[in-house]
Amino acid sequence: MDKKLLITEKPSVAMEFAKALKLKTNRKNGYLESDDWIITWCVGHLVTMSYPEKYDEKLKFWRLDTLPFIPEEWKYEIIPNVANQFNIIKDLMHRDDVKLIYNAGDSGREGEYIQRLVLMMAKPNPNIKIKRVWIDSQTEEEILRGIREAKDISEYDSLSDSAYLRAKEDYLIGINFSRLLSIIFGRRLAQSINEDKASISVGRVMTCVLGMIVEREREIRNFKKTKYYKVIGDFGEENSFFKAEWKVTEKSLLWESNKLYNENGFKKEEDAKLFIKNLAGKSARISELKKSKQKENAPLLFNLAELQNECTKRFKIKPDETLDIIQNLYEKKLVTYPRTDARVLSTAIAKEIKKNLNGIAKGYKNEEVQGFIKKMVQENYSTNLIKTKYVNDSKITDHYAIIPTGQGYENFDKLPDLQKKIYQVIVKRFLAIFYPPAEYSKIQVTVEVQNIDEKIETFSASGKVCMNQGYLEILKPIDKKANKQSTNSGKDVDKSAFSEEKGQKNDDDKENDLEILKSLKKGQDIEVQNYELKEAETSPPSRYNSGSIILAMENAGKLIEEEELREQIKGAGIGTSATRGEIIKKLEKIKYMQINSKTQIITPTKKGEYIYDIVKQSMPDILNPKLTASWEKGLDMVAKKEIEPDEFMIKLENYIRSKFNRLVVKR
Repeated sequence: MDKKLLITEKPSVAMEFAKALKLKTNRKNGYLESDDWIITWCVGHLVTMSYPEKYDEKLKFWRLDTLPFIPEEWKYEIIPNVANQFNIIKDLMHRDDVKLIYNAGDSGREGEYIQRLVLMMAKPNPNIKIKRVWIDSQTEEEILRGIREAKDISEYDSLSDSAYLRAKEDYLIGINFSRLLSIIFGRRLAQSINEDKASISVGRVMTCVLGMIVEREREIRNFKKTKYYKVIGDFGEENSFFKAEWKVTEKSLLWESNKLYNENGFKKEEDAKLFIKNLAGKSARISELKKSKQKENAPLLFNLAELQNECTKRFKIKPDETLDIIQNLYEKKLVTYPRTDARVLSTAIAKEIKKNLNGIAKGYKNEEVQGFIKKMVQENYSTNLIKTKYVNDSKITDHYAIIPTGQGYENFDKLPDLQKKIYQVIVKRFLAIFYPPAEYSKIQVTVEVQNIDEKIETFSASGKVCMNQGYLEILKPIDKKANKQSTNSGKDVDKSAFSEEKGQKNDDDKENDLEILKSLKKGQDIEVQNYELKEAETSPPSRYNSGSIILAMENAGKLIEEEELREQIKGAGIGTSATRGEIIKKLEKIKYMQINSKTQIITPTKKGEYIYDIVKQSMPDILNPKLTASWEKGLDMVAKKEIEPDEFMIKLENYIRSKFNRLVVKR
């Protein structure tokens, strides 16, 4: 009887495929077999690229005259500790009764690469048809759909080309520049860190991330706090006044004055005091009064980077730990595919989203979540997401956002507590998009005061109250009375009677503030009770933590100053959702940086800073997100068939050779 061979990414996934197909299988050595199916698995990478010494024994030694190393024909080899499983797959591919092969590897670029390497090395009969299974979750329904709708493997050739090129790029940049910089600067590095010898590890993504971390640390280290002084006015009746902050305008005596630190602060305390003195006894009037209603929709759904950042903030865990947990939830059928960059749903899944909601309602025994679903039903909240910001096919490449499947609850009780908590975070973000927007009532007031020179000085205040919590009921429960009058100062740290340390207003005071503002009228004359100084100071940027660095990597294109290039590589970050956590893990492992286990704050090591200085001196462009993101954009263009693989490879080889020529000459 003819048989179909299906190759999954790991044994546990093979079991899920067998269950979905309802096969009565016999467990063999490294595979499952039924009457018409054989299901086997990889165990991560089975094949790897050969090191330079496999091309030529002389290349084992790091010497300048052997560089740059760019093979004309690439060599690959079986990884010794998984050779047994590779041979099992190879033998199965060559069985006479196997007439169709299903590639059911992980549905992403790296998963494609793992399986393509196996196919390349195993060399199945070219007449055998090979199909690609591409799924978004491991539910039975999705597995069966994936098999039913499997496309010819040739449909994924461009993704495979991109995967091979990514590996070649990382290999060539890593091996060539690690060797070159170690030869040129290794001795100097060893002396700097008091070691007998030292090598320098360079990577296309890794070195760029190290640069981001070191540059942020040095920005903090070199930051000089600057004090400046704001002017605050108390306006209204003695027992019923509001506070408003002065800001320079074209009407002001101080327009374009060098006495100002910024638009609402003085450099010197005495100038601020003189300014207040010049306002003494002058009348004030309400020149502008704006009342508005504001709506705020629930945030977009989680992609991997957003979820990793959220878990670092909430649970103080590293990105690779988050990925491991989400991967486990995925394999337990609880959530959809984790390695995704998208934060929206596809039109197709949006049309069937009630299945997910019904599954959660029936299976997820969580009192809080069940309360949210009950309210959705009682209030008749719409589940039609089409034509909302949460559905956008153009913003999806391989997979849509991470959402709960509404299935897999038979496994839930056995999960560790942390995994249950993270699952709940995903569920809440998902349910929030069905809730109405949060609604606010906002009042903005502008007060004008004539100074001693009959110039007009402007003070501003605003009040905001949440009238309807909407989605905030799920994501951010708040007290409806918590109205806030704000005088925003960006990155300033206030050191006055208005700061948290010196007495916060209670909820009733905040309610009164808004009520005072609501009672005002445009054109109304108003009393001035008092003017006072508010001392503020600038603050340095925050250090990255292991979650925020992932977001920074994803959004690296935003760090590029050139608008045209920034737009060109829009959506291309540093690394991919599948690899960013591993990059952070590697930088910590090779001791270029360290992560505080309690806070997850990242700081570079002394060695990491020396490496940064060496790279900055020798090949600074590899530290620039522009280069890394543009290479990633190129790989994406190959996957989309916008450029040919050869074109990418030629540019890569030219870059390596030109960089070598400049470095060797400079030496």
